[in-house]
Amino acid sequence: MDYTSPNTNFSFDMNKSRLFTKDRNNYINVLGTAQLNTLENMSLLDIFLSPNNVIEPHIHQNAAELVYCISGSAIVSMLNPFSKQIQNYRITPGKVANVPQGWWHYEVAEAANTHLLAIFDAPTPEFVLGSDLLRLTPAHIMAHTYCLDENQWKNTVAPIKESTIIGPPINCSQREHLQQPAHTSHAQMHQQPYQQHYYPQYYRGFY
Repeated sequence: MDYTSPNTNFSFDMNKSRLFTKDRNNYINVLGTAQLNTLENMSLLDIFLSPNNVIEPHIHQNAAELVYCISGSAIVSMLNPFSKQIQNYRITPGKVANVPQGWWHYEVAEAANTHLLAIFDAPTPEFVLGSDLLRLTPAHIMAHTYCLDENQWKNTVAPIKESTIIGPPINCSQREHLQQPAHTSHAQMHQQPYQQHYYPQYYRGFY
């Protein structure tokens, strides 16, 4: 890097770098070397969510992720590939959750105006999305591998037409009213990973 070059940038407005928009309350801005060429092993996602919206299950194949809560509240959940358990961590302003590189994870907003900053130790955050795995893996492979009915599998994943990123989709007609569990401490959530699931409630017309 030639730090004397007129093309060298040291400042950038992330508000001008939208990665994804679901609606006016749920969107993600991105900062990587494409936006700020003096970055080295660092990149950011600036995440804005309303209650019960989900950053869909995914992995970052090239980086660990540190999730910092600026406002609101969110549950950061990850699958520990060594213990084979889901670990859930509630973060509120000033709290963080660390997701190691390559771990399957997702975030669910619990409060209005939830604002999260995801910090990566790579110049560009790469990801593999659950929605892409589900919709792009051939149905006959899923059916054969897991002993499933192929037509039922096709019907189940048919609504997933594109990468979701922030779910549920705006056109979701699901009207489940699943009970959210009572408040659980971080220690309890960590010790009982399979029992402490987080079930968001979806409402038609919520958005």
